[in-house]
Amino acid sequence: MTTDLRDLPAAVVLAAATDRVRARRLAEVDELEVLLQWAAMHGTDPLDGLEPRERDHARRIGKVLRQLGGEGTPGVQDFCLGEIAAALGRHVNSTRAAIADGLDLQHRMPATWAVCQAGDCDLWVARLVASRSRKLPVDRMWIVDQAVARMIATEAISRTLDVADAKIVEADPARAEEKAEQARERRFAAVGQSDEDELRMVVARVTAADAAGVDAVLARVAKILLVSHPDASLDERRSMAMGYFGRLGELFALLLRDAVDTDPEDLASALALPAEVLELLRDPAIAARIAPQSVLYVHLHEAGLLSGEGVARVEGLGPHTLSQLQMLLAGRTVVVTPVIDLSDRVRTTAYEHPESLKARVHLVTGGDYWPYAASVSRRVDYDHPTPYRPGAPPEDPPQTGNHNSGPLGRRHHRWKTHAGYRSRQCGHGRYVWATPHGLTFLVDHRGTRPLDPDHARQMFAAGDGIELYFPEEPLTLDLDLDLTG
Repeated sequence: MTTDLRDLPAAVVLAAATDRVRARRLAEVDELEVLLQWAAMHGTDPLDGLEPRERDHARRIGKVLRQLGGEGTPGVQDFCLGEIAAALGRHVNSTRAAIADGLDLQHRMPATWAVCQAGDCDLWVARLVASRSRKLPVDRMWIVDQAVARMIATEAISRTLDVADAKIVEADPARAEEKAEQARERRFAAVGQSDEDELRMVVARVTAADAAGVDAVLARVAKILLVSHPDASLDERRSMAMGYFGRLGELFALLLRDAVDTDPEDLASALALPAEVLELLRDPAIAARIAPQSVLYVHLHEAGLLSGEGVARVEGLGPHTLSQLQMLLAGRTVVVTPVIDLSDRVRTTAYEHPESLKARVHLVTGGDYWPYAASVSRRVDYDHPTPYRPGAPPEDPPQTGNHNSGPLGRRHHRWKTHAGYRSRQCGHGRYVWATPHGLTFLVDHRGTRPLDPDHARQMFAAGDGIELYFPEEPLTLDLDLDLTG
């Protein structure tokens, strides 16, 4: 029976939302367990005990035991799938996929399956990881299972999947290389039909390295075109920049005019001769200035550098084996920036965040510090969790620094500023949040967790530099909590 939520306090509706999510998750697990029981009931080989002729006939008609899941999962009689699919009112293929994922979770990812059974995560996320890791040997699945089980209940879905993908590569780097090679064989580039406006879609499947290069050129040319097309949007200028790939002479001329400090008219006459263009391009200094500049952030444990094995996380491109990373950097001029010591204290009296501070805050937080935020982009606002006070006495401690800074997406920043949310930084990359109606959360390196309201109140009231830690306890919602003061 549906509860009538009309005219109830906001806190009660919020509590109902949490209850509904948990009930839905448990219902989905219960439904999958029904499928698993059906599979167990039909887990014997239908060929057992048959005479050779009968066995051959059974194989021909498909009355066999099939392994739907990955290595280490029991088989399921193929004939049993149609009936259970009909009982569910679903297509056989989706039913088969659900059983395969359930068997993988049950037999290959028991720690993650336990989190699902507790109702602490969305089942479809665990199923997606199970499907992606199906080709892994069963004795390597623990690498994926343990990592996913630790974060699937507390981290944003995209971050969980990013880690899962990295662990899949780590568990079987040889297969990751083979898979990458197979993907490269599926590369293509195509031009679609013209639409009613005589515009055409250009579609290509290229390597990550090539895609990064194309994107860098588009960004460079779009910036140059801003001078001659000030009213064009960024998307329009990037589209115009794409056209230059079909006019390489004009592309070189455009880049050279932007790169070479000389009179445009004198340069134009020189560029009329291809030989002159080539001569200019032979100059390493000019070639270096023409080449689009991009910054690549690679995260790699020092053990990987010493052993030559491991998984590197490339921001924006995902996990790469070391050999894939070498291919990504091949032919590039690589400038390694100094290692950033995250223990350094960076503070300033100014409101603006210096770039050195932004880099440190991003590396500590990994992205947006809003509860359950998914973004790991560096293109965010850098917020003061404790609001900046203009005109504060000069003797007060600096308000901007890695003690009071957190990345927020523009929408989240707007909500925090104008919608009644409160936050406070209470440690290195550690933040406490309170929503307008009293829900409280802790965001740190482990993700997001609901926080006891009384603990949150104490953390908000603690003095500067004081970090409070509490033993984890079940959340109890305080409907009378007032954190608006």
